[in-house]
Amino acid sequence: MTEYTVEFVGTDETIEVADTETILSCCIDEGIAQEYSCRVGMCLACSAEIVEGEVTQPAARGLTDDESEEYALTCMARPQSDLKLDRGKYPPSIEDDAATDVGGEDGAAADDD
Repeated sequence: MTEYTVEFVGTDETIEVADTETILSCCIDEGIAQEYSCRVGMCLACSAEIVEGEVTQPAARGLTDDESEEYALTCMARPQSDLKLDRGKYPPSIEDDAATDVGGEDGAAADDD
């Protein structure tokens, strides 16, 4: 088991996370307010942009392959190196879904033109 330092950009928060633990579970243990909901890698509430470092997150089904290299779902992600994460940053796919949901009829009308 190897431990890595996980630093959260823009805060003074840093934790040590073993490569066998998820980032979220260590945040909870350390009393760090990391947002989450489903804890199974689907809702993207716990998303963080990977500024530096690498994670493994094979069960993170809410991300596309490209997104899984740039974003960590902290409920699934296990560090593979020291990390810098920017919490509250969401992958483009979630923003695309939100725009579609909000646009609703406008999006359909644009398709008819």
